Amino acid sequence: MVTKMQLCSQKMLIGKLSLKNIIFSILSSFIGIQSNKNRERDFKSNSAIYFIIVGIIITVIFIITLYIIVKLVLH
Repeated sequence: MVTKMQLCSQKMLIGKLSLKNIIFSILSSFIGIQSNKNRERDFKSNSAIYFIIVGIIITVIFIITLYIIVKLVLH
């Protein structure tokens, strides 16, 4: 017999995405080539906070990289 705990853990496993999938989804959405299938998968996952955190980290890395490139070119 399946318990409530087993059903909850199965739902959590279905909704989880790997870090690689989250990073690829964020990078593809940054440049506007996110497929509809991947977008639906992302919205069905239960990990919006992971998308927010990884998106902020990638944005900060992008800004720092641009800053360094501009400093190198102008120096």
